[in-house]
Amino acid sequence: MMNTIPTVDLAEYLSGEPARMQQFAQDLGKAYQEVGFVAVRNHGVDAGLVQQFYDAVQRFFAMPEEVKCKYEVPGLAGQRGYTSFGREHAKGSDAPDLKEFWQFGQTVTDGDAVKEEYPDNVEVEEMPDFNKLGTDLYRSFESSGGHLLRAIADFLELPNDYFAEHIHNGNSILRAIHYPPITSEPKSSVRAEQHEDINLITLLVGASADGLEVMSTEGNWVAVKTAPDEIVVNVGDMLQRLTNNVLRSTTHRVVNPPREMWHTSRFSIPFFLHPRSEMDLTCLDSCVNEENPLQYEPISAGGYLDERLREIGLKK
Repeated sequence: MMNTIPTVDLAEYLSGEPARMQQFAQDLGKAYQEVGFVAVRNHGVDAGLVQQFYDAVQRFFAMPEEVKCKYEVPGLAGQRGYTSFGREHAKGSDAPDLKEFWQFGQTVTDGDAVKEEYPDNVEVEEMPDFNKLGTDLYRSFESSGGHLLRAIADFLELPNDYFAEHIHNGNSILRAIHYPPITSEPKSSVRAEQHEDINLITLLVGASADGLEVMSTEGNWVAVKTAPDEIVVNVGDMLQRLTNNVLRSTTHRVVNPPREMWHTSRFSIPFFLHPRSEMDLTCLDSCVNEENPLQYEPISAGGYLDERLREIGLKK
């Protein structure tokens, strides 16, 4: 099966052999400069755990509306628990995305003072296993993402552990999305309007149906096709900003299925890897030069996230 985005093998980086690690970092960095998306094999996210969580997510979204709505918490800007259908839209678009979703956030267990900044995760009474599965998968994604960020630091010729302190107990989000069946002629042909992600990197595990498309450098939409044992990992706006556009946060969208598939749901589980809110996103000096002059004003990760949540309608 031919992938439509570059493929990298994380086992190369985890081999501990300097030449293989360096080659992986170069391949990853080059893909992020040119495409902004890669497929990662041997990513370390447990397939059995993913399947168990998928099953739990499908059970949750199948529950009656009044049950799910118990878990929609006003004032949290959708950052924990349930967000009902049509609440979120892409930046610059008024059309709501055709989805409902659930979000898990960071669980701080080491006495870190940052715990005060994070609301607790919402417990689903009807599904005692749901939160444990979500937390376990969150940790697995966090670990995989941490390795990829080390390789990105190598590519950028930063200290290898540059991102480590920023992502320790970071503000990452595990989101489970349900795009329900389409029951009438949609106003738009897209389940999720074109957008870029806010965070450092996003790790997406096999969506249950096709639909993800990325914008090529020529401005064409390319359907993302990967093998079942791979995850898709893309650059978010925070990393693009930090690198002064050296690494690309690529525009992407989720399109509606062909009419004969309208009766089907689509499920997807992205992990949005965020740093702690105090991380400084001021462009790296090494990424600013005559050919690539400074593109962005200084801002913290927390300040930037707040700005973007307002733009997409989750925060008032």
